[in-house]
Amino acid sequence: MRKIIQGGTIITAGDTIKADVLIEDGIITAIGNLAGDIRKDDEVIDASGLLVMPGGIDPHTHLEMPFGGTVSSDDFFTGHRAAAFGGTTTHIDFALQAKGESLLDGINTWKSRAKDKAAIDYGFHIAVTDPTDETIAEIPSIAKEGVTSLKVFLAYKNVFQVDDTAFLRVLVKAGGAGMLTMVHAENGDAIAMATDRLLAEGKTDMKYHNVAHSAIIEAEATSRAVDFVEITGSPLYVVHVAPGQGLQAIRRGRRKGIPIMAETCSQYLTLTDKDIETGGFEGA
Repeated sequence: MRKIIQGGTIITAGDTIKADVLIEDGIITAIGNLAGDIRKDDEVIDASGLLVMPGGIDPHTHLEMPFGGTVSSDDFFTGHRAAAFGGTTTHIDFALQAKGESLLDGINTWKSRAKDKAAIDYGFHIAVTDPTDETIAEIPSIAKEGVTSLKVFLAYKNVFQVDDTAFLRVLVKAGGAGMLTMVHAENGDAIAMATDRLLAEGKTDMKYHNVAHSAIIEAEATSRAVDFVEITGSPLYVVHVAPGQGLQAIRRGRRKGIPIMAETCSQYLTLTDKDIETGGFEGA
């Protein structure tokens, strides 16, 4: 059966047009005024007054993720339901390697969390948290599981953080296998030192988060990550870039033509330090 979405306003990467959409066997085959082409057995969807656009792809989610003594609020059903209502039809979640386990173990754990709950399309990245020789050697094989991107953390000391040697080894191994490395770029050692000092001084309000996770702490790690891409030639994707200094480092790398990409988050474009200068946890 053919499907026609009729009367909507179509949003594409380059245009906004009032038109109909013809779908045959799950493939868009025509866009235009299709009123005269409707057959008796066509399924016609009235999109009058509505926007018609491709489903969004969210490449950075954390569903049902244990962290810091709690678990992220959405599982693979509630998160997928919210995404679908907002027009996101695909997402890529971050699976985590547990200490002492393989990358495949981490992927399988996340697959089990999605089983019988998923309502939209999804895939996985895998975070490398235990970069042993065996883990590094395993990297190329996980592509068989449909996972072609890995993440390393330069933050969360004694939890997820890897050192520079491990970061470089992941970059080289992943790049050689045609895979993408991603990085949470903050200097975890500097964060730990600042956090210890703030706790000793009794400074625990939300506003001190911006001291422990200052712009320069992120910018230093971002700049280092850009230099590592130049050293290895392997592609890198920097997640949730917040400060302008970090963006400057990424621009420096891109001007040199090295394979560095980045993302940001909407809150970094709309909020400032003042928005978290509140008592208690309200600023979060």
